Amino acid sequence: MKKSMLMSAVALAAMVIAGSASARDLSGAGSTAIYPVLAKWADAYHSANGIAVNYQAIGSGGGIQQINAKTVDFGASDKPLTHEDLAKNHEVQFPAVIIAIVPVVNVPGVKAGDMVLDGPTLANIYLGKIAYWDDAAIKKLNPSLKLPHLDISTVHRSDGSGTTFNFTDYLGKVSPEWKQKVGADTAVEWPNGVGGKGNAGVASMAQQINGAIGYVEYAYAKENKMVYTKMINAAGKTLEPASEAFEAGGANANFSADNDFYTIPTNASGENSWPITAVTWVIMRTDYPADQNQGVLKFFDWCLKNDTAKSQATSLDYVPLPANVVGLIEGSWAQSFKGSDGKPIWTASAR
Repeated sequence: MKKSMLMSAVALAAMVIAGSASARDLSGAGSTAIYPVLAKWADAYHSANGIAVNYQAIGSGGGIQQINAKTVDFGASDKPLTHEDLAKNHEVQFPAVIIAIVPVVNVPGVKAGDMVLDGPTLANIYLGKIAYWDDAAIKKLNPSLKLPHLDISTVHRSDGSGTTFNFTDYLGKVSPEWKQKVGADTAVEWPNGVGGKGNAGVASMAQQINGAIGYVEYAYAKENKMVYTKMINAAGKTLEPASEAFEAGGANANFSADNDFYTIPTNASGENSWPITAVTWVIMRTDYPADQNQGVLKFFDWCLKNDTAKSQATSLDYVPLPANVVGLIEGSWAQSFKGSDGKPIWTASAR
């Protein structure tokens, strides 16, 4: 029987491919948000090229720690690093895919897409100011929905998480109180609630706890048939989580090699923009041997440009990067990665 993506991530610590290691095999760690599509990419790449990509979905914070410690070939994070942090560790980053974070609930009688939330209400739920599902603020947004007088149990990430960074960044943009009291980071002092490790852990706890609300990357909600909510965006429009809305949100991301591709597209303008749109970045070291880095670059060149890879991303409602951004990324590779002779290791012939 085919195991769900959720159970695979929990039970196997998100090991993408378990196989015999060779000098050409690649290792990575970090973001759980990218895991569902990275698993598919790695499997297809292995089939096409015979190269295994072993990836541990341990959270963005863990991925950053491992690439800093030189224990993996690449890290993945949903929180971009600053130029100062990258420079001191001889690292560079580039975007891999646009992702979307969605609230998920476990409320009796409520099905996927039934409930509407807005940013201030979501912030007040996580602040503990809204404690029951039939609170007046939620009822005002859902006048036709029958809501029970049931305790709200908030679920959050227990590990260092780029998903948490983007979620809390969004809450800070829509709630001055959240920004002042909690702020935005990969790990914060939550006012209340229980924690789960990884997107998979939050998804699992949200499904188990009656009255729960959590936040996960949309692929986890989709793959595990979770009850997601609609959201009211910055333009005041009520949206379903869908690839068109994620693409519109991602269109506001200002990718530029000049600033290490740093951008945070949460609460983007535009009436069709999903409000909690984010990006997963790949982090690499420039002080690794040229042949080691070249293997990683070949893999991500395939992920960014291959039609199969792009189809796999869109099937899970990730948004592949547009061709002009891919061009900027590969141009930055030629500038950042040099061989012992000082020449770029990434050229057209290296693909």
